[in-house]
Amino acid sequence: MSALFVAGTGTDIGKTHVACTLIRVLKARGLAVDAFKPVVSGFDPADPSSSDPARLANALGDPAALPRISPRRYLAPVAPNLAARLEGDTLALEDLVADCRAALAGDHDLMLVEGAGGVMSPLTDDATNLDLIATLDLPVLLIAGSYLGTISHVLTALVALRARGATIAAIVMSESLDAPDLVQTADALGAFERETPIFLAPRAEHWDASALAEHLAKGL
Repeated sequence: MSALFVAGTGTDIGKTHVACTLIRVLKARGLAVDAFKPVVSGFDPADPSSSDPARLANALGDPAALPRISPRRYLAPVAPNLAARLEGDTLALEDLVADCRAALAGDHDLMLVEGAGGVMSPLTDDATNLDLIATLDLPVLLIAGSYLGTISHVLTALVALRARGATIAAIVMSESLDAPDLVQTADALGAFERETPIFLAPRAEHWDASALAEHLAKGL
């Protein structure tokens, strides 16, 4: 089974937006796709429908899968380690790794493992998303925004990922609100990053992810 780690250059830039669309496109092509988000904060159990794991479950066509997709869910909208502490829990990298490996053991054509926050965002008191990526040794689907300053954030994330030996499967620039032109920003990024293909994700709910899906499917 193949897998990708869906990482972001920051928080709230479109990781789940891209993952959900990709799931739907690949499922329409007859592929068995699944998703796993090892930890989520800012999760309100009284109103789970708008949460990231709920959106992933809906994209999979299985709303009841939410608890399986995100087994560690915390209420406070802060870094997962802080949110866990507020509920008397302590997150450890080895536990998150074990959760991910159990999910990866399933029978699927593609598993998307979605991080929480940006590449360097803390997951535990002493580990970031980058540490989880490096330990799992999964290729990365890197999601960026299109806001002013995103080029610096993407290039910085790429340096950090490559320094830990990560393979970058693709970069997706997700359209930010009140931002410079999406195509122009992606073209500007492409002048600095020629190694990895860059795809665009408009804010529209149903955007054409066929080129991204085709590119990723070649690696399955």
